[in-house]
Parts: sequence; structure tokens; C-alpha cells
Amino acid sequence: MDRSDDSLLDKAFLALADPARRRIIARLSRGPATVNELAEPFEITKQAVSKHIQVLEQAQLVTRTRDAQRRPVHLNPARLEALTAWIDQYRLVREGQFRSLDAVLQSQAKTHTTKDPS
Repeated sequence: MDRSDDSLLDKAFLALADPARRRIIARLSRGPATVNELAEPFEITKQAVSKHIQVLEQAQLVTRTRDAQRRPVHLNPARLEALTAWIDQYRLVREGQFRSLDAVLQSQAKTHTTKDPS
């Protein structure tokens, strides 16, 4: 992973640290939406929602397109997949360590059971 990947990863996690942006991502997982549609459930201004979307765009988690007068916001699933892959590489290492620990503990339990039948 090079510095640009690190920077993008930092931006993505920083963007996802905010609960409003996570809610926007959750909403976009059901399909594209306009800023007005995304702003509906929030008790903040449309301008504030637009700023949240800009942060998500800078992190490449969402994109915007133009459809006549509409400018729908779309989730970028490839970027989310890249984040998931980054997390998974560490999760898989930890799972392997836990499996090894389980094997050692089971082996010790069997040894303890055969030595002490009571």
C-alpha cells in the first residue's frame, strides 16, 4: 500500500467516523438519491448535508451524476469493497491466531483430562 492509498484510507475512515455520513451511506445503499432526498430525515440544513456529501466524495465513497436537472448521489461500492478488503486482511490474521489458540487449549484440556480422571 503506497502513500496515496494510505491517504485515501484515512479520508474514508474519517468520513465514516461521522454518524450523519454513515446514515447517508446507509441510505445510498438502497439506491441513488438527491441532496433533498438525503436531507429529509436530518434536522440539519441541506447545505450541511451537501458538505457531508462533499466529504464522502473526497473519500471516493460516493459519486454524483447529472440527470437533466437532477444531480443524484450514488454509492461507490468498489470503494467500500476496498475498505472491506483492507479490514479483512487483518481480521483473517486474527482469526488464524484464535484458531491456533483454540487448538492449543483443546490439546491442553485433553491432556489434563487424561492425566486427572476425576
